[in-house]
Amino acid sequence: MPRTDVRHGLAVRDGVGPSCIALPPGPWATIADFLTERFSAVPAAEWLARMARGDVMDEAGCRVDADRPYRPHLKVFYYRHVPVEPRVPFDEVVLFRDAHLVVIDKPHFLPVTPGGRYLQETVLVRARRRLGIETLSPVHRLDRETAGLVVLAVRPDERAAYHALFRARAVEKMYEAVASDGKDVPMPHVRRSRMVESTEAFMQMAEVPGEPNAETAIERAGPCGGGRALYRLRPLTGRRHQLRVHMAALGLPLVNDCIYPDLHAHEADGETQDFSRPLQLLARSIAFTDPVTGQSRSFESTLMLSEAALSPGS
Repeated sequence: MPRTDVRHGLAVRDGVGPSCIALPPGPWATIADFLTERFSAVPAAEWLARMARGDVMDEAGCRVDADRPYRPHLKVFYYRHVPVEPRVPFDEVVLFRDAHLVVIDKPHFLPVTPGGRYLQETVLVRARRRLGIETLSPVHRLDRETAGLVVLAVRPDERAAYHALFRARAVEKMYEAVASDGKDVPMPHVRRSRMVESTEAFMQMAEVPGEPNAETAIERAGPCGGGRALYRLRPLTGRRHQLRVHMAALGLPLVNDCIYPDLHAHEADGETQDFSRPLQLLARSIAFTDPVTGQSRSFESTLMLSEAALSPGS
């Protein structure tokens, strides 16, 4: 998949770095032919216009023109453009900033990084523009629909250390979620399962037989009224959609989830959005020992789930 890459000395434009793709072996006569076929959602005329503007370059920073011959294994960088990008009508909050990290409280509906129909309306691009730090890069993932804490590294040479921290599961994370009040499900509960990409729905993950690769500790915090309850979720692994899959598997799908248990693709990819129905999932807190400074880091979101008010006496 293409990725944003600013390590080759290419400029960040309006908060957006160039995306990069390595050219595979193949029969294409020109680089333009390959890009047009690989990214068929982008019209050929748009690729030619990007090349004419100098928005497509090779790894040496040289412009790629429309008639440049194809060369396998060459890295090509290109700047994305989204002609019509409606604003996500919620603002992120900078909770913390120093020479090493920036911590953002992300609202629902705002993606973390550019992709698909989102470019400027992302945590990364908004933060780069707002703070004037072109080297910012997220060190972990958070779904577009999920609100809460996002940690970004400031310095490119320190990014790998923070990534390694998350890969080593040396980060304590706690989420809050609202779902049906599953009084028949013993709590606290630990859900372990094997998760893989679904073969039936391209946006979904699925549980399958086999050695578990996903684990979540779940506890019920109290009733919210209306037959719902607030849950605290602690992921011990970091699989995509892990919390949503595990809760749905227990018969407790999260309120306003457009992917689990049933996929509503137009809502899930942001083509249609009802901003009045946010997914009831919040990355509430995160704590770790900073691998660069050795400091104990602990952050907590200031946001609240819209349906998480506990009933009196709970």
